[in-house]
Amino acid sequence: MAWHTSTSVLLQVNATNEWWNAEYSPGDTVQVSGIYRCLGCKREITSNQRDPFPPQSHHQHAPQQGAIRWKLNVRTNTDGA
Repeated sequence: MAWHTSTSVLLQVNATNEWWNAEYSPGDTVQVSGIYRCLGCKREITSNQRDPFPPQSHHQHAPQQGAIRWKLNVRTNTDGA
């Protein structure tokens, strides 16, 4: 879970953009910069737009956790927009 303080600047938005609901596999291209959470084990990573997601060997899952699947948790504003 991404941690923040009460003085952090956060903006809650409706998940209307496809990147909020998309799931990504190891090696897929990152669509938007942000903090991504693995749906199986809840591990988080930061990834930059246009970079690949970490490879399958980044971390391992127990069988009950299923495949590594990344989902956007916090979008970061790295382009000034």
